[in-house]
Amino acid sequence: MPSTPLRQNYHLMGRMLLIGQLSQWELWGHSSLAGLAVCAVALIGGFAYVIPPAVLRRLLPLGISLSTGVLLGDAFLHLLPEALERINDLQTVMLEVIAGILLFFNLEKAIRWRHHRHLETAKAVKPLASMNLLGDALHNFIDGTLIGGSFLISPAAGWATTAGLLLHELPQEVGDVGTLLFGGYTIRRALLYNLLAAFTCLLGIGVILLAGLWLDTYLSYILPFAAGGFIYIAASDLIPELHRTPQSGRSWLQSVCMLVGIGLMLWLAVNE
Repeated sequence: MPSTPLRQNYHLMGRMLLIGQLSQWELWGHSSLAGLAVCAVALIGGFAYVIPPAVLRRLLPLGISLSTGVLLGDAFLHLLPEALERINDLQTVMLEVIAGILLFFNLEKAIRWRHHRHLETAKAVKPLASMNLLGDALHNFIDGTLIGGSFLISPAAGWATTAGLLLHELPQEVGDVGTLLFGGYTIRRALLYNLLAAFTCLLGIGVILLAGLWLDTYLSYILPFAAGGFIYIAASDLIPELHRTPQSGRSWLQSVCMLVGIGLMLWLAVNE
């Protein structure tokens, strides 16, 4: 029989007695170093600097396809299973996913209204870029809570969790930078904003270290919202754009790249 959240809290608080393995300074030092390592992965998209602009434009639809697969795979194979495991209430999780989709729908409406009013230019940043940053910031915040909670248990658990998150973030960050470039940001701004979104990981670490593991149960409810946001971005923004850019009869390449993104998330979910 699955344990209740209250019983899980007692179990987690009991495991916090292992905190004696690290002093407070060591705990914050290890956790911060791990968080910075995860944030540094956000710079992986810098490889775009070495690609000639003309080639980058031709590759961008394939990058969007990869981003679509990564977002869908992350939502359905990582965030939702983790939310179900931690919340243990299918209906609540599904309702929050719907709420996340509606939230991002209205967010896009607001951003589009702002752009039509203030940015009536061809080079205006597309709403999907801003929404992707928000979804990524929520995701990185949750990753930070996982890192902080793991270090509260033991140093070994903390670094093991960090290693898993680093593997998970590599394809995620490549996809995020591709989405931001497609959304209208320059390479420099895409890397900068993606890095800023990654720094919410440090915020998540700080919240857990200050509040303790008991708060982790309530933070779990953010996971379905982030999943709903990723599903909305992939389904309403990225996939329609792929239909408008068929790659001159090479649409099968888009499907392959999408499957690669989903496959990467599946492989990471299985091995995590």
